[in-house]
This record gives sequence, structure tokens and C-alpha cells, in this order.
Amino acid sequence: MAGTALGQSQTSKSPAESLNAGEVIHRIKEHVGVPWREKTVDNLLTGSPETPVRGIATTMMATLDVVERCVDQGKNMIVTHETPFYLHQDVTDDIREDKTLQYKLDFCKKHDVALFHFHDHWHARKPDGIAQGMMEQLGWQKNVDDAKEPKTFTFDGLTLARFSRQIQEKLGARTMRVMGDPALPVHHVQTSWGYAGREGGIPLFSKPGVDVFICGETREWELVEYCQDSICAGNKKALIVVGHVLSEQGGMVLCRNWLREFISEVPVEFVAAAEPFWNPVDPPKA
Repeated sequence: MAGTALGQSQTSKSPAESLNAGEVIHRIKEHVGVPWREKTVDNLLTGSPETPVRGIATTMMATLDVVERCVDQGKNMIVTHETPFYLHQDVTDDIREDKTLQYKLDFCKKHDVALFHFHDHWHARKPDGIAQGMMEQLGWQKNVDDAKEPKTFTFDGLTLARFSRQIQEKLGARTMRVMGDPALPVHHVQTSWGYAGREGGIPLFSKPGVDVFICGETREWELVEYCQDSICAGNKKALIVVGHVLSEQGGMVLCRNWLREFISEVPVEFVAAAEPFWNPVDPPKA
């Protein structure tokens, strides 16, 4: 018995040591609340299911800067909402010899980083994880029309100038853009966080009763031009383009909180992706 006990003490692992990337993904699938799709971008892109997890970070976009900061903080599994490899489907065949891509891949390999792309099922969650997180980051819980689908909101008529300024301050946005009359009273707001295309964006912007449509980014020669023409034609409407990163970042703060509900073996933290652009009026300090 003494020999058996000694053998167990030598081979047993602590809870943190036994947690690997595959187990984290398994728990995510168990808890997200929607069936896992056969075809999805939600995949492990670096590392392997057997990669030991020392710490987990959630982020909106796993840029090299984010990956480096995660490693510095001891987090070697990164749950990223957007692709770390420059294309939504994570296909890199066309740039396989690119030095920037290779640098990032080599860094991940050197530091045993497991990158998990978590997009489709976080949006499919009820409520949408990104929409709920953005609502909470902006403090719009009392303004939401339907908490089960937190994408439309009602306000008391504050001006577009004041409304957009509040968003800018809460998100810390440097390059947010606004279209419409600054004095427009804001009552009804429709959101589409992330990218909004022409096909989906026009019906949302044009929806009767909607004063302001908010998105992360869109094409200036498509939806932006349409919104300009609509306003020029006399429609009392406005468009706010927040920027893709900031328009979904709150959802990955929520993801951190959600992961903590069923992962306790290692630290789980949120690491913000930096807003990619800056305004020449107020350049960043060196």
C-alpha cells in the first residue's frame, strides 16, 4: 500500500496541469447552449488539443500585440472572436511564405500558444454573446427593447451629437465616425455590431422608426453612400460607424465572465485589442 501511494503521488497531476486546450474547447461546446455546427470557423488554429493550458485570455482580435501581451501575462490559450490570420475562414495558402505570418506562427509555436477562433457559436448563443456584451459595456440595459435579442434600443431624445459622444467616451474610441444632423433627437437605435454589408445594412438603416443605425464597419461605396443619399433625400436618419474592434470588444469581456463559470483551474482574463487607427488631431504618445 505504501508503494502504491508513493506511485500515485509521483504520477498525479494538479488540476491546472491536467487542463488542456481540447478540454477547454469541450467545455465551451457543452456550455454555449446551441448545437455545434459541422461547418464553422470555430476551430483550434495553433497548438493542439493536448496543449497544456497555463492561463486563458479572451480578446476581440488576436493581433500579434495581443498574443505577445497574453504570453507576458502567462496566458497561453487565447479565445479570439475574429481571425488571427487575416481572413475570416483562416485560409493562409496564398500567403504561406509571408514573413509577417511566419513571424506570428513561429511566436505561437515557440511559446506554446493555442489560438481558438470563437465566432459563429458566440453569435449563435441566446442571447448573442457579442450583442449582450456590447449592451453591458455601453450601459444600455435599461434602454434595450428585448433582452433576449439586445440589438434595438429606445432613448429619451438626446441629440445625436451628445449620444455619439457618450458612445465614444464609453468605448474609448479615437476614430469613430458619425453621419447625420448633430441636432437629430435620438429615440430608436438599431445596432449591427461588427461588419454590416449593403444587403443587410440597408433594411436596418431604413427600418421605419429607426433614428440611428450603429455598426462596426462597412464599405463606403455601398452602405455609406446609401445612407448619405437617404439623408440627402430628407430622411431624418443617422449612421454611426464605431470601428470593428471596438464594436464587438464588449462581447469578449462577457466571454471572459462566461468562461469563468466553468473553468476554475487556471486564470481567465480579458486582453483588449488596440483600436488600429488614430486621429492626426490627437496622435498617440510615443
